[in-house]
Amino acid sequence: MLAPLRRRRGILAAVITVLAATVGYALAGPSAPPAMGGGPEGLGGGEINAAIGALTWADEFNAAAGTAPNSGRWRYDIGGSGWGNQELEYYTNSTSNSAHDGAGNLVITARRENPAGFGCWYGSCQYTSARLLTSATFTQAYGRFEARMRIPRGQGLWPAFWMLGNNLGSVGWPTSGEIDIMENIGREPSTVHGTIHGPGYSGGGGIGAGYTLPGGQAFADGFHTFAVDWEPSAITWSVDGVAYSRKTPADLGGNRWVFDHPFFIIMNVAVGGLWPGSPDASTVFPQTLTIDYVRVYAYTTGTGTPTTPPTTRTGPIVGYGGKCVDVAGANPANGTRVQLWDCNGTTAQRWTMGTDGTIRALGKCLDVSGGSTANGARVQIWDCNGTGAQRWTTTAARDLVNPQANKCLDATGVSSANGTPLQLWECHNGANQKWTVP
Repeated sequence: MLAPLRRRRGILAAVITVLAATVGYALAGPSAPPAMGGGPEGLGGGEINAAIGALTWADEFNAAAGTAPNSGRWRYDIGGSGWGNQELEYYTNSTSNSAHDGAGNLVITARRENPAGFGCWYGSCQYTSARLLTSATFTQAYGRFEARMRIPRGQGLWPAFWMLGNNLGSVGWPTSGEIDIMENIGREPSTVHGTIHGPGYSGGGGIGAGYTLPGGQAFADGFHTFAVDWEPSAITWSVDGVAYSRKTPADLGGNRWVFDHPFFIIMNVAVGGLWPGSPDASTVFPQTLTIDYVRVYAYTTGTGTPTTPPTTRTGPIVGYGGKCVDVAGANPANGTRVQLWDCNGTTAQRWTMGTDGTIRALGKCLDVSGGSTANGARVQIWDCNGTGAQRWTTTAARDLVNPQANKCLDATGVSSANGTPLQLWECHNGANQKWTVP
């Protein structure tokens, strides 16, 4: 069973990290990922359902011994606040807690120490560790996210490989969504957990499953590959290529599926907390999480091209003054503005509401220019690319919201004249932000 409140542990720091990031959310990884020594390991034939495409981001951890994680890929959460779950460690950016080993691995080390006199929520800190994340360097929606790791062992240890939605800073947790690819607590040496969290199914109510190695084997005894294959309406967890859990919107009991926008990656080793409990006399320090690689792949049709997701409804979107959302001049070119116009039944006004959050017409996606989150950002059509600029949600109040910006589709100038351009604007419940969708 998963303890209540266990997933509160990372939210405060992740919010701070997201809000503090000055470079924004990258929509692609490094321009040239390291050369691979072959494909991903252990993807047992046909057991994983998602179609996996090209490698989009990776870290093979081939740097010199003692060097820090690559700052172009990883940043740090730092502090000893307890992370919402009464954890005992102080997370540092020291190479004492996260460094390459010179043998192709990154090692996160939890230590029983306090060399710098760190203060934690309970007083003087007893432990140090590290937590690395990509919120300011890489995000992606859909695909395979995998890591080959050897986890630590011992009561009170809590290694995790997980993800949070990149809209965390604007919509908060759990609305942003969380995907736990792998979590382990020390008292369960043979079992890892994969879980999703969202509105109505967070904390101890997260939805997931565990995977247990046969024959009493312990995960700390060797390397294992932990992965999720994330599709527009499904997430599948696997260990060493064996799929053990698959969740879809049908599993949420009527709650909202919020896994329709880019997420960022987190790796950490917590010490203590409400779920694992504290270390005891049997716990040996230091303990290490050794990471051979982290790799991310695109989600495709299997032919190397972005998938067209399943769709549910097609028709006009009617807004202010009874006018329809229209692609100007029925022009399918990238960057064509989207406007209000008299409803006329043409293909320029025929919109398909995708189950992945996209809204499509003329073979293109409704898109916020430049991925902007500012008031007045232009709305246009563009090649569908899976970014947050092309994700939309409808509300019971008939708003069309771009979750990345947490702003509404808006008829500029509160006008219903033909040719009125559409934009993003703060949601204010005005008539020029109300839409009837197919």
